[in-house]
Amino acid sequence: MAQPLLLWLLGGVLLLVAGFVTALLPRRRAGTQARGVAWSTARAAIDSAAVSRDAAPTEVPEAQRLLTRAEHLAAAGGGPDAARTATGYAHRADQLWQAAHRADRVGRAGQVGRAEQAGRAEQAGRAEQAGRAEQAGTAYPGREGAA
Repeated sequence: MAQPLLLWLLGGVLLLVAGFVTALLPRRRAGTQARGVAWSTARAAIDSAAVSRDAAPTEVPEAQRLLTRAEHLAAAGGGPDAARTATGYAHRADQLWQAAHRADRVGRAGQVGRAEQAGRAEQAGRAEQAGRAEQAGTAYPGREGAA
């Protein structure tokens, strides 16, 4: 009589273990995949920030500090939350370096714009002077054949 009861108990335990394994295995696999994706995203963001740092015309201490923090988090590893934090630091550092690059480009464009304006003003002044010289009937020194 004890033998059939033992078989039923063993079967029940086996069924319970199979249910747990069936439920936990996909969750574990999904967690591992989410962790891998998060760290892949973090490494890509860190690499992108490093490229922006190399292209930046000036030093940006805050961005360098953020990138260093992201790199330390990546070196230490951890779960998806740590990866997301590292990604955030790297994205912010990238934004700061890109802003520095844009500011430098706008500054240089302003210098070029001022030089172009000065050149146009000089040309306009010459044209006005030439027009007055022609009206007066005198030759303009920069033009040949003017009477």
